Amino acid sequence: MKAKERAEIRRVHMPEANPEIRSRNTEEVNLGLTAEMAVTEACRCLDCARPGCIEGCPVEVDIPSFIKNIERGEFLEAAKVLKETSALPAVCGRVCPQEKQCEAKCIHVKMKKEAVAIGYLERFAADCERESGQVSVPETAPANGIKIAVVGSGPAGLSFSGDMAKAGYSVTVFEALHEIGGVLKYGIPVFRLPNEIVDVEIDSLRSMGVKFVNNCIVGKTVSIDDLKEDGFRGIFVGSGAGLPRFMNIRGENLVGVMSSNEYLTRVNLMDASNPESDTPVLTGKKVAVIGGGNTAMDSVRTARRLGAERAMIVYRRSEEEMPARLEEVKHAKEEGIEFMTLRNPVEYSGNEHGRVSHMLLQVMELGEPDASGRRSPVEVPGETELIEVDEVIVSVGVSPNPLIPSSVKGLNVSKWGTVIVNDETMQSDIPMIFAGGDIVRGGATVILAMGDGRRAAKAMDKWLREQKFSTSNL
Repeated sequence: MKAKERAEIRRVHMPEANPEIRSRNTEEVNLGLTAEMAVTEACRCLDCARPGCIEGCPVEVDIPSFIKNIERGEFLEAAKVLKETSALPAVCGRVCPQEKQCEAKCIHVKMKKEAVAIGYLERFAADCERESGQVSVPETAPANGIKIAVVGSGPAGLSFSGDMAKAGYSVTVFEALHEIGGVLKYGIPVFRLPNEIVDVEIDSLRSMGVKFVNNCIVGKTVSIDDLKEDGFRGIFVGSGAGLPRFMNIRGENLVGVMSSNEYLTRVNLMDASNPESDTPVLTGKKVAVIGGGNTAMDSVRTARRLGAERAMIVYRRSEEEMPARLEEVKHAKEEGIEFMTLRNPVEYSGNEHGRVSHMLLQVMELGEPDASGRRSPVEVPGETELIEVDEVIVSVGVSPNPLIPSSVKGLNVSKWGTVIVNDETMQSDIPMIFAGGDIVRGGATVILAMGDGRRAAKAMDKWLREQKFSTSNL
């Protein structure tokens, strides 16, 4: 096909489950492309001489190569190309903000057209491989006998583990929770990322020789010194940002007010939506979620599925300033979620049983842009609203997990609790400790965390080789 013909093909649209039905169950919302749709979309790729899409990808996937394999109908080959650089292609194809990264750099955007649907195609290739039963395992170098420890089994840790296993290292991942996957399991609902998808990616790493130890809290169950004594020569910290933030307003201690971290972890990992569960979560009928990010969208859409008759997003800026993906906002609206923008809670009040019953909202307006470039919200004097609620989920940000920073002497930590590392190598001031993801960034997307993991693996491999694998220098 000529480039002009390719440019005239319209972008395919992802088939989706019916909003009225899906908002009451946990089935995946996006249904995936058919083979015909995928080939059609792949034909839109112009195979640029200098592909900007690769530059926009934090893990540097060879995007034109895998897409051209799809165009030729070589779906399994496309999956193999993805796995050369990405440990989690089926995950990334579902939850990564491609519209702000690889797709934002697509030549079609410069031509004032819709970008090639790179994320849809990535998901398609990975799903084809899984459904075929012929899941490929990337080649690994001969084992070198060098033991590497990974703290946390989230996207940063998994990406790092994959690259280190390929290089021949003996990798062991230590996970604090009972399930492997970190935020991919506890933080993202199954209607957006089914657990079986994550499990297949993890099994692929197991096939490469990566070992997983769950129910092990590094910093409590074992220390960094314990790992060193056990012969681990390098440690990657990807322990995430699991410490929730609150707004410190009156009434936050009422029953029914909780963080999005607690809410999603209990629902996703502890079967808390089941009233027969050992630790059931409250299921409100009038639920407000405070915040405008992807976690807020996950929380409010989960509440809807758990029976909320009125599920609200309360956000202090306008919808245009929301950091959530446009797709998540669209899905939420289709599912009946109310958006109360330019509103900020200032107080919660409760009933005689100590359970939250109302929230007082301050009406806001947009002022001048802040340091992030978004217009700052300012109060409209004297304008408030009182809203009935029986559950409030606070999703206004998280702080890094404090266990590693507080338990490792000499580790350089910022005033926000993040581990300070070299931006290029992800190496801390303790040479054997590298870190990435939320523990460094304070908050990151899955793909940015994976990019950190890949950079850290490359740098740790180089550092260990320079040490000539000598323990005396560690």
